[in-house]
Amino acid sequence: MTDEATAAPPGAVKKFMYINRRAPHGGNYAQEGLEVALIGAAFDQEVSLAFIDDGVFQLKTGQDTAAAGLKNFTAAFAALGDYEVKRIYVEAESLARRGLTADDLMPLMYEDEDDDYAEKPLIEIIGKDALADLIERQDVLLNF
Repeated sequence: MTDEATAAPPGAVKKFMYINRRAPHGGNYAQEGLEVALIGAAFDQEVSLAFIDDGVFQLKTGQDTAAAGLKNFTAAFAALGDYEVKRIYVEAESLARRGLTADDLMPLMYEDEDDDYAEKPLIEIIGKDALADLIERQDVLLNF
């Protein structure tokens, strides 16, 4: 078989997972990862985000970067639902190792068109084995 015979048809939706491993401030990885995810969603790809290791700090509520003189980009996470990004996974073990719980995370929501526009949470906390299974089912993985 040639590569052309196994290639996805033009315009086919691919599953993109953006894996966020780094803390939100101290480098550009976190902000760039969010921007790239929004761009992928704007092009109608199936986008999901995973937060592991220090990446879980990106979703921590109440971040204030003024004292450090850094731009706080974390408010942009609220736009994910508007871009039809409805799959945000946080690794439970990473949260626990950092002394965080679900209550420490931003209350990100989306409006479910299939359920009379009811607001539903974007963030799902899952174990590392379940996350590994999700990663295995993706077409494209991008690490930030």
